Amino acid sequence: MKNLNLVFVLFLLTFKIYGQHKKIDTLQQNKSTQFNYKSLIAPVSLITIGAIGIKSDSFKSFNSEIGEEIDEHIDKKFTIDDITQYVPALSVYALNAVGINGKNNFRDRTIILGIAYIINRPVVSGLKDLVDVKRPDGSLNPDSWPSGHTALSFMGAEFLYQEYKDVSIWYGISGYIVASGTGFFRMYNNRHWLSDVIAGAGVGILSTKIAYWIYPFIKRNIFKGKNDRIVMPFYNGKEYGLGLSMIF
Repeated sequence: MKNLNLVFVLFLLTFKIYGQHKKIDTLQQNKSTQFNYKSLIAPVSLITIGAIGIKSDSFKSFNSEIGEEIDEHIDKKFTIDDITQYVPALSVYALNAVGINGKNNFRDRTIILGIAYIINRPVVSGLKDLVDVKRPDGSLNPDSWPSGHTALSFMGAEFLYQEYKDVSIWYGISGYIVASGTGFFRMYNNRHWLSDVIAGAGVGILSTKIAYWIYPFIKRNIFKGKNDRIVMPFYNGKEYGLGLSMIF
């Protein structure tokens, strides 16, 4: 799974070579790039509810009931969540590839996504190490909370929403539907509790919101210059680094 995450980052870097070449600065000081404490309510609430589920006996009971209902009504198991976790974010690039332009140009949106990713992965890994919650399938490693797949998928869903909400709100809604499906399949495959999925959704949304808030500052001070090169941070579960792509 860590290798898949690294491939996801490398895909974005490679895509730059074949991506848009117009040197247009599309990043603007709009609501998505301005801090608004009200935007924290939804993701923080999700993380809080997920955290309550760790210690609450009633929530644990509800977790078990959900798992039993899923096992009772669905016989086969799919691993589609290993793929759908990437779909919302990659949809942004697919839409641009067919000529449906979003809010930001290739460089800006890719760096924003890279920042969201490098926030998301260490936070998820750190919380998994800090909060020892056993997975419902009995896996030896107590790293169930929060759900990393769900966090990555909701990170992408918020990214899709921010880029295309002004084009059509349905793009953003479709991203959140896919992300919710990813969370469902994490429970369906007996890999996570409901509380893990809820917390993962909050972490994912918050990661992207923070990336949009801080990018204008980062762009002014770090990513200055022409659009024919891009430097993007990555985190593959063990190592941090910077990826560089240039057009000659």
